[in-house]
Amino acid sequence: MNQESPGQATRPAVPDQPDDWTEPGAHRVLDDVWRLPLPLPSNGLRAVNVYVARDEDGLTLVDSGWASPETAAALDRGLAALGHTTADVRRIVVTHAHHDHYTHAIALRGNSGLEVLLGRGERPTVDAVAADAGADEPAMPQYDLLLRAGAPGLAEAMAEFGRAIRAVNTAPWGSPDRWLDDGQVVGVGAHRVETLATPGHTRGHVVLRDEAAGALFAGDHVLPHITPSIGYERAPEPAPLRSYLSSLRLVRDLPDALLLPAHGRVTASVHTRVDDLLVHHEQRLAVALDLLRSGATTAHQVAAGMSWTRREHKLDDLETEHAALAVLEIAAHLDVLVDRGPAVAEDDTDGVRRYAVT
Repeated sequence: MNQESPGQATRPAVPDQPDDWTEPGAHRVLDDVWRLPLPLPSNGLRAVNVYVARDEDGLTLVDSGWASPETAAALDRGLAALGHTTADVRRIVVTHAHHDHYTHAIALRGNSGLEVLLGRGERPTVDAVAADAGADEPAMPQYDLLLRAGAPGLAEAMAEFGRAIRAVNTAPWGSPDRWLDDGQVVGVGAHRVETLATPGHTRGHVVLRDEAAGALFAGDHVLPHITPSIGYERAPEPAPLRSYLSSLRLVRDLPDALLLPAHGRVTASVHTRVDDLLVHHEQRLAVALDLLRSGATTAHQVAAGMSWTRREHKLDDLETEHAALAVLEIAAHLDVLVDRGPAVAEDDTDGVRRYAVT
């Protein structure tokens, strides 16, 4: 066991893992808890970690995967390695309502009647997606946000991207059986975990703190290798980066814990990665402010002046969805600069938000 400084909880040792975190199988992470990487239908993230916890009543999952035949088959194989089937799943606790975490829970519930739990802050998005199902042209808030960011061409490209995705997306949707509130304690197998509201990645994202085990089921709030997107959802909040930074500090103020992320390897320290993420965003804020000083006035212009991903791509090199995420992330950074005082903002008559240094 890892030894902590006085006043800190004891964290479990990092479990043995395959070199490739996406390797299929059931990989033990805690007593009676296993990590099952399930495939994703995209060229970006290749898998999502679904955690399986066992007690005498059956199984609880943390997150569920993107509903698809491939996901169902991979989950069946992983559970079979533990001597179980999906019929043994009693509950699924979902960290947030993105398709790769939520939709397979809805599919499994339809087959078995198990219970699905989701953070209450996700209700606006859950309701909006359900309303979209009957609309001729579902609303896309990112379109208006990109126009406001001074990126009309990207807004049109993103709208076309959204229409293409909707044409082929058959993943089921629905409301959870129970909404989770901040501070609520729920059972994950034999483990009792505290639900912590951590808005930012989505407005209703939650993490699950297992104080006794010294572990955090972090969803997409803290990822070991990539920086989570912020506010990319059907019903985004107005200040996602401000919320995300506050949520990171909330987790940082807790005793350190084993990081059980939704994407990537299990790592020894939540604190270490949170510190990295806070530094990253402070660096982005500093670069954004420098670009404003150099004459950029819109989120699109600032994003175009930055480098993206570890490969230092320019904005125009990114695929449509990733470029849109980049511009919207910078809009959120610029709004934080306005909150802090070194920048001001005003909307033009054409609806574009213009920024300047104070």
